[in-house]
Amino acid sequence: MSEQPHILVIEDHQPNAMLVCDLLSFHGFRVSWAPDGVTGLDMVTKDPPDLILMDLQLPRLDGFELTRRLKSDPQTSHIPIVALTACAMISDAERAMSAGCDGYLTKPINTRELPQTIRKFLKVSTANNP
Repeated sequence: MSEQPHILVIEDHQPNAMLVCDLLSFHGFRVSWAPDGVTGLDMVTKDPPDLILMDLQLPRLDGFELTRRLKSDPQTSHIPIVALTACAMISDAERAMSAGCDGYLTKPINTRELPQTIRKFLKVSTANNP
């Protein structure tokens, strides 16, 4: 992992995306943003991130299907994917985890906890992929 971890935020609601991107940039992460699943897939292929924050309700290619594709590809299966969604039902969390998400966060985001949560997922990923 590089000195400045790269986080890809895949989120179709621009105000939410900008909040997350600005927050993570402030905390020392290199952040990229994709407004839909198809763009996100292309960005992961061109510049693989260290972690993906994935909205589940996305246009063109939803977050569930995008997660399944990324986790089934040996080139991208190691990248931690954390669902970031307004869907707060237990069944939504189970569905996200069964699609391959490594974690699940609900909106509205807790701006104090998000950077710490991201760091925890990155440490686990680094420990599992030396």
